[in-house]
Amino acid sequence: MLSVVALLALLAGCGGGNSGAAGVPTQAGEANSGVAGVRAPSDTPGGTLRLVAGEIDSLDPQRSYVPGVWNLMRLYARTLVTYSSVPGRTGELVPDLATDMGTTPDGGRTWTFTLKEGVRFETGRPITSRDVKYGIERSFASDVIVGGPTYVLDLLDDPENPYAGPYQDESADRLGLASVATPDDRTITFTLTTPTPDFPFVMALPSSSPVPAENDLGAGYGTHPVSSGPYMVASVDAQAGITLVRNPQWDPATDEVRSALPDQVVVRSGLSGVARDQALLAGSADADLSGTGVQQATTSRLEDEALAGRIDDVTTGALRLLALPSSVAPMDNPACRAAVAAVVDRAGVQEALGGPENAVRSSLLWPRSLAGDLEDPDPQPDLEAARASLAACGQPNGFSTVFAVPDAPSSVAVATSIAADLAQVGIQAEVRPLDPATYYATDVGNPEAVNAAGFGIVLATWTADFPTSASFLVPLVDGRSIRQVGNTNYARLDDPGVNGLVDAARAVADPAAAGEAWRQVVAAVQTTSAYVPLAENRVQLLAGQRLRNGVVMQPYGGYDVATAGVS
Repeated sequence: MLSVVALLALLAGCGGGNSGAAGVPTQAGEANSGVAGVRAPSDTPGGTLRLVAGEIDSLDPQRSYVPGVWNLMRLYARTLVTYSSVPGRTGELVPDLATDMGTTPDGGRTWTFTLKEGVRFETGRPITSRDVKYGIERSFASDVIVGGPTYVLDLLDDPENPYAGPYQDESADRLGLASVATPDDRTITFTLTTPTPDFPFVMALPSSSPVPAENDLGAGYGTHPVSSGPYMVASVDAQAGITLVRNPQWDPATDEVRSALPDQVVVRSGLSGVARDQALLAGSADADLSGTGVQQATTSRLEDEALAGRIDDVTTGALRLLALPSSVAPMDNPACRAAVAAVVDRAGVQEALGGPENAVRSSLLWPRSLAGDLEDPDPQPDLEAARASLAACGQPNGFSTVFAVPDAPSSVAVATSIAADLAQVGIQAEVRPLDPATYYATDVGNPEAVNAAGFGIVLATWTADFPTSASFLVPLVDGRSIRQVGNTNYARLDDPGVNGLVDAARAVADPAAAGEAWRQVVAAVQTTSAYVPLAENRVQLLAGQRLRNGVVMQPYGGYDVATAGVS
C-alpha cells in the first residue's frame, strides 16, 4: 500500500509557508484539504506534536472506549490490522502486525492471521501470537479490566463454559481461552461463535493489541502500557500531561501505516472544548484529539480568511435519532409510533443543533460513512398522515408520554422543538432532562428503568465502533441484542422479520451483496417506525498553525496522529 509519506510527493496545493506573528511557519492550505487529501504535506522529521484532549478514560488499550484516545493509541498499540492512513480511505483496513487481512475458509467462522517478522515490544522482546491472545484475554476479566469494548466476549466465549480472563486462568501460561489457537509464534487462529465477515474490524480495535504477560499490571496497566508502536509512554502527569517519546525498538520496515515524524508527542488532557479551541487558535496546540470540532462559541472567528483555510468540515457518522420503546404504551402500537415519525420537522431539529454547519438532516438509519449510496428523501412533516395514524392506533385525539433527553443544551433544544411538533396533533410529550453521566448507562440503557419511568420517546445519539453496516445496525435493531445492562436497542425492537434479515445480511461475504442485504434491513426497520432518524452530526476540525500531514481519520473523527508532523 501507499503510505502518506509516499503520497506527499504526489500532492500539491495543500500547504505552504507563511510566517505567523510569532515567526512560526503557518498553514496556507485550503478548507477541507485534509478530508480527501493531505493538509500541509511535509516529510520533515523532528519537533514536538502538541495535542489537546478532554478526559482520557484510560491509556490501557483494553480499557479505553473513547475514539479520540484510540487515535492516540495508534502511536503505541499496534494491532493485527488497522485503519489506513491513505487520505480519503481511512475507513478501510490494512495489515499492521499481520502480513495480510486474515484468511477465513468458512465464510467468517474461522480466521487465521500470520504475524510479521521483526516486530518487537519496547522491551526488545519479539511480539508473538501468544501476546496477541493474552491481550484479547484481558477483556474477559470484567472484574479487573473495566470500560473497553466487549465484542470478543460475544464472538469468542463459550456460554456453556465462560472464560474468566487470564487473572483467574489456572493454565501454566494463562492462555486458556479455547477459541484462540497459537500453534506457533507467528500464527493465531480464532474460532468464532458465529460467522462474522466484519471480524477484522474487531481486530483493529486497540483492545485487540498485544500485551506482554510479564509486564501486565492488571487494573494499573494504563500507567505504563508496553509499546508495540513507534512511540512509548514516558510520563503521565496531571499538570504536565502525557508525554510519548520514540520507541527505539520500532522498525519502520514493518510498518507501512505510521510515518512517526515528531521526536515526541505531548497531550494536555482534561480541557474543555472552548479551552481546546483557544489552544489551537493561539498556536499552543497542533490538533484536538476529541473529534468534537470547534465549539459554537468559536465558530464566529472562523469567518477570518486565514482561519477558514485551516478548517476541515466532516460528517461524523454520529446519528441523532428518536427511539420509541415498544415496551411502553402506546408505543407498543406501530401506528402510534408512525404518528410520531410523520410529524417530526427535521429542519427544526437542524436549527436547534446550530444549523447546517453542525448537522445534516437525515431520515435514514444509514450514516454517510457507510459504503453504498442511499438517497435520503428528506420528508417534510405530514400532519394529515400523523392524524390518520393516531386514528389507526385508537388515539384520535393524541396521547401523553414522557420524552427522555440528556440534560445538555443542544439535546434539550432538539427535544423542545420536537415536542412542539407533536403538540400539533395532540401528542403531549413531557420533556424530561436527565443526568448525561448516567443517561445511557442506567436511564435509557436499562429496559426496566425505561418501563418504570414510562419513557415513550428517547433521544439518543448513536455511532458505531467501526464503519460497517453490521456494527451500526445490529446493536440498534437486532432483538437478540436487547440486554438488561448496557442495552443499545433503545426501541426494544424485536421483530422476527428484521431479525431474519439481519441473519441473512451477516452471512453474506461478498461486500456488494452484503451492502444490498443491509439496505433491506434498513427498509424493514423503517416500516416499524421504531426509530426516527433526525440528523447526522457535523463538525469543523481546526488544524493548528504548525500541523503538517493533516489527514482526517474518519473512524476517529480527528486528524490521524500516526502520520501527523509539525513545522
